[in-house]
Amino acid sequence: MKKIDIVILSNGPGELVTWVRPVVQQLRQQANIDIRISVILSPCPHATGKEAAIALSYPEIDRVQPAEYFWRFLLWGKTAENWHWHPQGIVLFLGGDQFFTVAVGKRLGYRTVIYAEWDARWWRWIDKFGVMKPEVAAQVPSKYAEKFTVVGDLMAEVNSVISYQLSVISTSAIGRLEMQKFLFDPLKRGGFKPRFSVSSNVDVPKTGENIVEYIGLLPGSKPTKLSLGVPLTLAIAQHLYKVRPQTRFIIPVAPTLELSTLASFADSRKNPAVQKMGGVEAKLLIPPDCEMENPKLVTPTGLEVELITRTPAYDLLSQCRLCLTTVGANTAELGALAIPMIVLLPTQQLDIMRAWDGLPGLLANLPGVGAAFAAGINWLVLRKGKLFAWPNIWAKQEIVPELVGKLTPETVAELVLDFLSHPEKLAEMRDRLRSVRGQPGAAQKLAEIVLSLK
Repeated sequence: MKKIDIVILSNGPGELVTWVRPVVQQLRQQANIDIRISVILSPCPHATGKEAAIALSYPEIDRVQPAEYFWRFLLWGKTAENWHWHPQGIVLFLGGDQFFTVAVGKRLGYRTVIYAEWDARWWRWIDKFGVMKPEVAAQVPSKYAEKFTVVGDLMAEVNSVISYQLSVISTSAIGRLEMQKFLFDPLKRGGFKPRFSVSSNVDVPKTGENIVEYIGLLPGSKPTKLSLGVPLTLAIAQHLYKVRPQTRFIIPVAPTLELSTLASFADSRKNPAVQKMGGVEAKLLIPPDCEMENPKLVTPTGLEVELITRTPAYDLLSQCRLCLTTVGANTAELGALAIPMIVLLPTQQLDIMRAWDGLPGLLANLPGVGAAFAAGINWLVLRKGKLFAWPNIWAKQEIVPELVGKLTPETVAELVLDFLSHPEKLAEMRDRLRSVRGQPGAAQKLAEIVLSLK
């Protein structure tokens, strides 16, 4: 049987989750030849250092080279593990710099494909492009038009990825145990009592001694977001808990994040922003029986926030009535799940937010002067009033609230309480999220383009 290599170029955690994962699933499903899928990571300012581990966790991927070996490979053509290459192959761009596709394709003698979200480059030397929308293809000379195919938005593939992951979770012993831990409280005298109805993602919560409502907290996975996001969401949770003691809180912990690191952002001795964001501290509590109880962040007043370490935690997030989240790919995942959300962009420290792409990202991360560039760039971007959450970008209007500014826990908590007290507002947001979810199919079409070059 004919054997070919498919080399995927990618970089950050967002691209790995929302682009690479659905595409490799489709490549495996559609391939009628023997393919070997390799991922080569390039340096990324948003990287956490665990991108290689994330990629290796996808069963469809055969091998992964971490970003620290990228330049050596680009310059000399040798991977860290001296990989063997088949005579025929395809290089697929799914994150990083599009020029790398040209360079790697030439070095390996492979054909090339680029997924272009907003703009397409190097069209003279690339064999095929899969673009998000027709406007991307309209920017290039007409003689190259035959290279372009509109495949759609890969971010919309979150729906199919979620369905796939939920099916895996539902048949997984670990997944069933995690749901059991989440849905039931162990009793000292044996047995279990349910926390709430399994189908609790509804508009009107039930009341009763053992029925609670859950709110998801998604403060981010990178230090620049966690430094403000963790203390802010903890302070908001503290206010909510005082008013609605039946409310419980969960944080789905990113696979790239250690629990001790997460907890450090709730410690004012390690994170000065705690005092700026409400002054609520918390300590990490690791239970003696991790089989039946999740780790927690616990505040001095007794508020407990469960830390869900299994990923993805879609089944548990689906039980939440509302989520408080930072910007990023998580807004696309929540939107695909039709979970109402409030997006938080605190500006107490404008210099802290440096997660921009391209030249702004490079300037914001320069040693010494980066903080000044970051503050100025963020001020300009926020002043424009652009949309940040993916559901809002898809809808071209704000359908989930984006709170931008010097946010206070009290103000955000009041908005959350208003939503919880008016379930019809949550129902409307949920319906609007369902209506703007992109149609799946981009990953399938892109895989077809790649395999057509075999």
